[in-house]
Amino acid sequence: MQLGKGVEWTAHICTMLALLGEGEGLSAEALAEFFEVPSAYLSKQMQLLRRAGIVQSVRGKGGGYRLARPVDAITLLDIVTAIEGPMPAFRCTEIRQNGPCGLRRKDCKRPCEIAAAFADAETVFRDALAARSVASIMQEVALNASPDHMLHIATWVRERVG
Repeated sequence: MQLGKGVEWTAHICTMLALLGEGEGLSAEALAEFFEVPSAYLSKQMQLLRRAGIVQSVRGKGGGYRLARPVDAITLLDIVTAIEGPMPAFRCTEIRQNGPCGLRRKDCKRPCEIAAAFADAETVFRDALAARSVASIMQEVALNASPDHMLHIATWVRERVG
């Protein structure tokens, strides 16, 4: 399974937006600059986060994007679902019913064993993402990043807050 770039970008962006104070925002252009990603594509991803209620956009002084919920109330699953949609990664098309030895529909009384295995894996994957909040990611970053790097990021953000 491969998730789109938008998932990586927006997960990082949510950790950036978590650094903002009350009433502050960062523009899509500033966020694109920070991560050196295309601004137009990032703007589309930000709109998906906005529609999902993860971020809010504000115009005017202090405008830009900011988180719409507390960092401990935003999970990686929320971000993946906002960007990729709610559909499972694997979709069974019942090919076991195709071909010269295909099963008849009426003989398919149980779910396809392959589809069931993928559904089990999807559940584990989604549960793991649901267990990780932006807050937990930020705690790990704080433990693993150098203080100088964290100060550099904080300074960059302060200089660009809308």
